[in-house]
Amino acid sequence: MSKKILVTGGAGFIGSHLCERLLNEGNEVICVDNFFTGAKRNIVHLMQNPYFEVVRHDVCFPLYVEVDEIYNLACPASPVHYQHDPIQTTKVSVLGAINMLGLAKRIKAKILQASTSEVYGDPAIHPQVESYWGNVNPVGIRSCYDEGKRCAETLFMDYHRQNGVAIRIIRIFNTYGPRMHPNDGRVVSNFIVQALKNQNITIYGNGQQTRSFQYVDDLIGGMIKMMSNDKDFIGPVNIGNPDEFTMLELAEKVIELTGSKSKIVHLTLPQDDPKQRKPNISLAMEKLDWQPTINLENGLIKTIEYFKNTI
Repeated sequence: MSKKILVTGGAGFIGSHLCERLLNEGNEVICVDNFFTGAKRNIVHLMQNPYFEVVRHDVCFPLYVEVDEIYNLACPASPVHYQHDPIQTTKVSVLGAINMLGLAKRIKAKILQASTSEVYGDPAIHPQVESYWGNVNPVGIRSCYDEGKRCAETLFMDYHRQNGVAIRIIRIFNTYGPRMHPNDGRVVSNFIVQALKNQNITIYGNGQQTRSFQYVDDLIGGMIKMMSNDKDFIGPVNIGNPDEFTMLELAEKVIELTGSKSKIVHLTLPQDDPKQRKPNISLAMEKLDWQPTINLENGLIKTIEYFKNTI
């Protein structure tokens, strides 16, 4: 059955892929974005679809629409962007959650919060399980994002307990794919752009810090499974790829796949940069019957192809 679905941050990297999938599944989609980090080019191919609507709006202010479901993705997600205006980043996470939860409460819509693995901070346990409370610096340069997202999870749980709002919380681990912003400072886009331009590939620290990289199509599948899950399971649940790579391994893989002449150079590690990051996804496998299917090499090939055509 077709639904009317609101996607905040719908013109962003992940949001645009979500809008596309929801439309392909026969739904009506309202994409809300203030275009701070989202881009029209991410959704221009959807504009001709009569069931797709774009609203320029900042979720720090209330929104009045009638929908069946809300995916709350609005928030700058890369350090370059969220540290550009840290006060606004916290506002988007906290006021955005309050406004979207208020809307969900009023219209009795189901609402999903796109939270983040950053709620675990620089984790003291590895891999990260949902029951781990995290190791977050509340006064560091990443706090606007980490603590903003943690507070949003708190608000979601309290609106659920106090007002009976139907919520879902997912914690997204590092995601990459086509439509990533070329200058967002994230490691996959950084390395690919540098490699394609035969520039030095910059690694922070010794390159032994690890990340787990999930291709965007896998994430979208997990989001939709979580939203359509009708059991009592509300999360939070990790959605990520448990295959773990060092930054050095990623850089070497990108150089190999692009045939680049780039050299690897090392820079100083930024403050509070997590040393390791890997999701335990046994809860997602058990509750949602979900796990990623696209490995790093295949995902990188698709992403490199996209960047070849855009930079």
